[in-house]
Amino acid sequence: MSMITTNDGVQIFYKDWGTGQPIVFSHGWPLSSDDWDAQLMFFLNQGYRVIAHDRRGHGRSSQSDDGHDMDHYADDLAALTAELDLKEAVHVGHSTGGGEVVRYIARHGAERVAKAVLISAVPPLMVKTAANPDGLPKDVFDDFQAKLAANRSQFYLDIASGPFYGFNRPGANVVEGAIRNWWRQGMMGGIKAHYDGIVAFSQTDFTEDLKKISVPTLIMHGDDDQIVPYADSGPLTVKLVKNGTLKTYKGFPHGMPTTQAEEINKDVLEFIRS
Repeated sequence: MSMITTNDGVQIFYKDWGTGQPIVFSHGWPLSSDDWDAQLMFFLNQGYRVIAHDRRGHGRSSQSDDGHDMDHYADDLAALTAELDLKEAVHVGHSTGGGEVVRYIARHGAERVAKAVLISAVPPLMVKTAANPDGLPKDVFDDFQAKLAANRSQFYLDIASGPFYGFNRPGANVVEGAIRNWWRQGMMGGIKAHYDGIVAFSQTDFTEDLKKISVPTLIMHGDDDQIVPYADSGPLTVKLVKNGTLKTYKGFPHGMPTTQAEEINKDVLEFIRS
C-alpha cells in the first residue's frame, strides 16, 4: 500500500493513479478514500491524475489517538501534496473534506492549487453560536458522540440508511450497496478519531479561512441536505470566498457524489475545464 509518514509519525494511506493535471479528493466523516470511487474512475478516464487519501484515524491510515482536528487534517494533506510534488492541483472536498480543503489552502497557501471544489461542505460553521445563530445546537453533535460511543455499528447503519443519502425520504430509491459500503468504510476507521472528528467538523469556524481563498472555487450543495443544512453552508460560503460560484441542486442529499454521481462529475469536469 502507498503510504506517507507525517512529522508526528502517522501513516497516511493514499491512492495515486494516472497522469495529467492532478485532482486531489478529501473525503467526509467517517469514511475513506473509497467514498470517491465514482469520481476516481470518471476523472481517471478523462485523462486526469487522481489522488485520494484516508484521513488520519480513517480507512487504512494509522488509528492515532490524537491530532483529530482541522489543523492536523490540513497539515497531513499538505504533507501528501509535497511528497507527491503536486502542482496546479484541483482540490475537491466533500463534507468534512471540504473543511479540510479550506483549512489547507488558508494555512499552507495556494502555490500548488489551481482550483477548489467544495461539495456539501461543512464551512463556514455548523454549530450554533452567538455569531452563528442559525447553526445547529451543540446538543445535536453531543448526541452524535453519545450514540457513536454507545453503539458505533448501529449508529453508522442508521445514518447510511437514513439522512446521509436521503433514503428516509418518501419514494426514495434506496440503494442497499451504498448503505453497506458507507457502513464498511466507517467501521474500518478508529472510534477515537471519529469521536473527536465530530467536534472538528461541527465546531471549527472557517470564516477567516474562506476569506483567504482566492483561487476559483465551485461550491456545490443540495437543498435537501439533512447533514449539513444548505442555508448554513453554501450561500454563506460563496459570500466569503473571493472567486466563488454556488451551484444549488434541488432535492439532492448530503451524499450526492454517490447518489447523483453522473451529474456531480459532469459539473466538476466542466468547472475544471473552464
